[in-house]
Amino acid sequence: MLSYRHAFHAGNHADVLKHAVLVQMLDYLTQKDKPFWYIDTHAGAGLYALDHEWAQKKAEFDTGIGPLWRAAESGETLPPLLDAYLDQVRELNPNGELRHYPGSPWLAWQMLRDADRLRLFELHSSEIKVLSNNFRGAGRKVMLYDGDGFAGIKAILPPPPRRALVLIDPSFEDKQDYARTVQSLQDSLQRFATGMYAVWYPLVQRREAAQFPSRLKQLRPKDWLHVTLTVRHPVEGGLGLHGSGMFIVNPPWTLKAQLQEAMPTLVRLLGQDDGAKFMLEGESS
Repeated sequence: MLSYRHAFHAGNHADVLKHAVLVQMLDYLTQKDKPFWYIDTHAGAGLYALDHEWAQKKAEFDTGIGPLWRAAESGETLPPLLDAYLDQVRELNPNGELRHYPGSPWLAWQMLRDADRLRLFELHSSEIKVLSNNFRGAGRKVMLYDGDGFAGIKAILPPPPRRALVLIDPSFEDKQDYARTVQSLQDSLQRFATGMYAVWYPLVQRREAAQFPSRLKQLRPKDWLHVTLTVRHPVEGGLGLHGSGMFIVNPPWTLKAQLQEAMPTLVRLLGQDDGAKFMLEGESS
């Protein structure tokens, strides 16, 4: 059941979309003096070595962060949303060689201020050990939970500062994750309606994945944004990942315009065939 290890997929096209959006949301929250919490329901290891044998097995980063990195290194001017994301990846690779990749917790760790807090959940027994090692010495700013993030966030919402960004991003290898994510978002909004929520999901040939955005919209959040990146045509009869999406509740008011500018560049750089495209939609009160 818990076989998923993100190290095999670190830095792929889905990570690029998720983390580029996440960096903008974190940046927006840090523009006010008030502290906030970053909460991650499925934290993974937090930090990945791209030269490790797991990352090298399929080298998914080479068609994800790789093209962006190479474009920037060649002197191409990228949209601000992508450039800000690359700045955070560069923090881990100061010599200019792309060897390390930050997971969502590490990106948040790099961007959070002294008064902000990280709350990280991870259920996989091996991943939580690596996560703990990566954040050893982090002090009281970071709290790790060895357990189910869907259940765990119920106990910590709303957070004391009444400001938070919650990332809900299970692997969705278990099809029950779709229903559990919808329920988790619904419960979270009832507890903490003003929080920012970012839900990542895969574009795969599965009925649950196709219905997922509609089920999120049926929760009727007042303000939401939905973006997808498709990198190739789906493989006929296959379940492979051909793209991913982000559904954001209470997004920064600047995010839609930033995505509108950046997504064509992602399609151009990460697209693998003529099926590459993006979609962007949303509603605001």
